[in-house]
Amino acid sequence: MRSAIQRRLSGRWALPLYLVADVAATGAGMGVPFFCILLGLPVGCAIAQRVADSLTSTRVVLRRVLLQAAVTASFTMLLMIVIWGRVVPMLFDPTADLANFGIPLILYEPRASFVGWLVLMILISPVLQFLVTAVTAVLCLLWLPVSGEGKPG
Repeated sequence: MRSAIQRRLSGRWALPLYLVADVAATGAGMGVPFFCILLGLPVGCAIAQRVADSLTSTRVVLRRVLLQAAVTASFTMLLMIVIWGRVVPMLFDPTADLANFGIPLILYEPRASFVGWLVLMILISPVLQFLVTAVTAVLCLLWLPVSGEGKPG
């Protein structure tokens, strides 16, 4: 028998609940998607439980896992584009003070560090979230009982 939380996650509430959680995680990180990446852990387990209900073949299950992980990461990428995309024109402004923008100057050159920061925020972080979500879902699928095996004990 499924719990109330599992029924909600498998129903129409799963995506709106995730969207609110992702926006809250983005806000908690103040625009840095560290908590969004960590959100991939419980979301991956939830995806595994949703997909495990309809075990047809391994290929179909893995395709659904990858599709749902891509949806979650694409929403985070959209959030990052909204947050960080507005500062991209500063790259082409010769009077922009990139050294005092507030990002870490890891590459010792303000422009190079700024480009690296934007690539990290807009591209690499959603890819990391996708990987965390997909790997967590696959690992959770390994622990879920297959129909006919009985309950885990």
